[in-house]
Amino acid sequence: MTAEDVFSIPLDVPFAAVDTFIANYQRVTRGTGRLMLFAGDQKVEHLNDDFFGDGIHEDDSSPLHLFRIASEGKVGVFATQYGLVVRYGMDFPDIPYLVKLNSKTHLVKTQQKDPYSPLLVSVQDVVDLRDRTGLAIAAVGYTIYIGSEYESEMMREAQQVILDAHKNGMLVVLWIYPRGAAVKDEKDPHLIAGAAGVAAALGADYVKVNAPKKEGTPSSELLKEAVLAAGRTKVVCAGGSSIDEKKFIQELYDQIHTGGASGNATGRNIHQKGLAAAVRFTEAIYAITVEGATVDEAWKIYSAE
Repeated sequence: MTAEDVFSIPLDVPFAAVDTFIANYQRVTRGTGRLMLFAGDQKVEHLNDDFFGDGIHEDDSSPLHLFRIASEGKVGVFATQYGLVVRYGMDFPDIPYLVKLNSKTHLVKTQQKDPYSPLLVSVQDVVDLRDRTGLAIAAVGYTIYIGSEYESEMMREAQQVILDAHKNGMLVVLWIYPRGAAVKDEKDPHLIAGAAGVAAALGADYVKVNAPKKEGTPSSELLKEAVLAAGRTKVVCAGGSSIDEKKFIQELYDQIHTGGASGNATGRNIHQKGLAAAVRFTEAIYAITVEGATVDEAWKIYSAE
């Protein structure tokens, strides 16, 4: 960790857990502070829409594909649900895991009901699994929908998650999205900055937000407000739906070098490919995020077969 990072270890990490916290931070960021999060939590969030159909490689039809990518590719941490970790973790004990503590499907739309995603498992459940199996569980994650009429319940749970995770030396990534009947534009830059500020106020280590959008201004420029609002909580952008690989790499580079983001959280753009291409894309994304590669250098990594 850098001197600044060591100085800013959250004060709710007890002395007995500091070494574990630092080791987890070093493992998932290689000491850079930048996080390459491979998002594999969509099995609940988007059901099978992201794993089977036109334009999606047949490899992606099985959950095993996610674990093979995380094992053979380059990732900082692999985020997925507790149930998948307990069913596949014995075959992939060396993957650095983030256990997603809450999830909901996309079937109930905002027009029907404001989103609410309570805990499915507790931090203690995750700690017990880590300590019993020796799996490399470095972090936990939790989603908050600000603007939902249930935001207070989710913020309360997220605060307790952070306290419990830090007590056990684990990092916390909050997914925070403006969503609900009160929200008119989920990609509004000012609202996304507000979401980043909520993560800071709760004491999260990282916050995952959607890239902001506003007509006439590059998204990477708009992202600066969120990075400032987040303070010592580091901002990573969601990868979103699959797009052209060269465009994705350029957008990621701009988010980091112009917007000030500290990494990315990418799912569909990786796992909807066949294994070989998915592994190469993790290597290209990792090169940009953690290793300081240029767009051209990262593209060469991906396009080399």
